[in-house]
Amino acid sequence: MVGYRGSGDLSSRDHAVAGAFSGAVTRASVSPLDVLKIRFQLQIENIRENTDNKGRFPKYTGLVQAVRMIHREEGVKAFWKGHIPGQLLSVLYGIVQFTTFEYLTQVLSRTSGMTGKERPAWHFVCGGVSGCVATICAQPLDVLRTRLVAQGEPKVQSKKDWSQRCNSLTDSFMVN
Repeated sequence: MVGYRGSGDLSSRDHAVAGAFSGAVTRASVSPLDVLKIRFQLQIENIRENTDNKGRFPKYTGLVQAVRMIHREEGVKAFWKGHIPGQLLSVLYGIVQFTTFEYLTQVLSRTSGMTGKERPAWHFVCGGVSGCVATICAQPLDVLRTRLVAQGEPKVQSKKDWSQRCNSLTDSFMVN
């Protein structure tokens, strides 16, 4: 069961390791579906019509067809494009979410005298706050992962391209 109980069985490090492990396993197993999702999201042409208003045919028309086309054009490795930043994102997200949730429930338990009736409500609030904190921390890696998955072919090769991509990440945090 989640939440602080005062028994002190697991340390903050244990929660961080559990979060990192759960993030890594999740990312490795859903990466191919994530690639498909991003490819469909970025497709401009409507899959329900044969062409768009400019006469272009959709590249991906269905899930099975998309899997076959990506496999044929880019190989099996394409389903794990952006996997390294995605893996880092999931591990970071898991660490931050698990440790923040446990910290918040521990603090609330000590300061507010959280009892059985309000425990679910406090867990809901702590879960929401920890999810927001984790999302903010992991957002730059999500941008990088999405750009890698979306690029298709040709692959990014030059240091200049990587430099431009990293600069665009830092620009996303700048306030005009």
